[in-house]
Amino acid sequence: MSRLMISKRSVALVALMSASMAVTGCSTVSKLNPFGGKDKNKSTASQGQRISIIAFDQKVEANESLKGADFFLPEPAAVTEWRLPGGNAEQSIEHVDAGKGFQIAWKKGFGKKGGKTFHVTAPPVSANGRIYVMDGEADVVAIDAKSGSQIWRKDLRPAAGPTKKGGFLGLMPKKNDRLGFGGGVAVGPDNKLYVASGFRFVAQLDAATGNLGWTQQTSTPIHGAPTVVDGRLFVVSTDNELLTYNTETGAPGWTYQALSEPARILAASTPAVSGDTVVAGFASGELVALRAANGNDLWSEALSRASRTNALSEIRDIPGRPVIYKGDVFAVSHSGVFAATDLRSGQARWSLPVTAITTPWVAGDVVFVVDKAGQVICVSRENGSVYWIQDLNNTEALTKKQKKKRAKHPILWSTPILANGRLITMSSAGEAVALNAKTGAKEKTLKIGAPVLINPIAVGDTLYVVTDDAELVAIR
Repeated sequence: MSRLMISKRSVALVALMSASMAVTGCSTVSKLNPFGGKDKNKSTASQGQRISIIAFDQKVEANESLKGADFFLPEPAAVTEWRLPGGNAEQSIEHVDAGKGFQIAWKKGFGKKGGKTFHVTAPPVSANGRIYVMDGEADVVAIDAKSGSQIWRKDLRPAAGPTKKGGFLGLMPKKNDRLGFGGGVAVGPDNKLYVASGFRFVAQLDAATGNLGWTQQTSTPIHGAPTVVDGRLFVVSTDNELLTYNTETGAPGWTYQALSEPARILAASTPAVSGDTVVAGFASGELVALRAANGNDLWSEALSRASRTNALSEIRDIPGRPVIYKGDVFAVSHSGVFAATDLRSGQARWSLPVTAITTPWVAGDVVFVVDKAGQVICVSRENGSVYWIQDLNNTEALTKKQKKKRAKHPILWSTPILANGRLITMSSAGEAVALNAKTGAKEKTLKIGAPVLINPIAVGDTLYVVTDDAELVAIR
């Protein structure tokens, strides 16, 4: 079921990507329909135009000429650490050697479960044999990657009063703050742990001990994880502002204000950085490239389109992370645009009418994306042609009554990970599925036991998954 919340504008709808997707606001939407509308792009590309592979009033379909065609995937490689939500600053890890047996090794609870008030939104990160996680109430936990045992815990929730043990004295939460949840974590090259929170702060901790280094209050909540690179922390607030901080001192740096947007997905994006360029996605549907050193504009691209039949298309958010790979940026919006853009020039390369709240996964010759309807789509990285589509929700086989029920309670799927030739994604129904990356055929399924919408990560031979029940699950 979709979760809608009221933002600072009383009429604003805010769709929340949460595992339970229960309604907490006073406005609701009962259906998540495919977006219609007509494409006004021309069939040929020129400067500033994007090639539309499939018109917006058509479904995305596999290219018949590519049926059974092979494509290049790099060999799987072991990953020893996963310091940022996307693995590295470009948010691009091609093919991991992990989770071969596709069996659960252990599960460990680490904090407050998702519910009507608090939501677990932080992807796990890892360094030096530890997994770092954060629950919905800003409890940060360091966990031994092999055994799952807790090493340390730090309560970062603002103090409700002077006696709250472990909280930040002086940081007072606002009463009935519905946006005070979630956020994310990242491990910097300095082995410090950086935290961003819906409770309006960013902080630095010692990754070894959990001891607090510095904190900075923010004017609005932060529901996405930070990116830390070259002495800077980059993070996007719920007010559509890209904030930067000096990682050593916590001093605020330059900021960038995107267009104001009353409606947004509350699971926010994390910026990607390549060299001296930072790319960020915003709730306005803007994909923006800036100079990392000073915030100077490089280019901006709008990944949005309107639908006359579905009000949810007005939520133009890019909730997934932009991915930088071999000079291109790949990103997908809730408003129905999946696009490839040249990193240096900002020139459009191709686009497809895909509606998603996930992050694309790029490897070799292809890009994988999971859309909001539960379709896994394998796309040519070069030109946007579709190799195969696998419908995980199997909506075509449902009866009319089942389709109506599914529309009210949709099953959503996570950002995928490519591991040992299999594309793995997790669902809000608590199931993990491994697909053959070359064909899309289902190879294995695994019951996780709790809803999952946060992307898995890989460290060593193990995949790690955070559930909405605030459990860390190790899959080997």
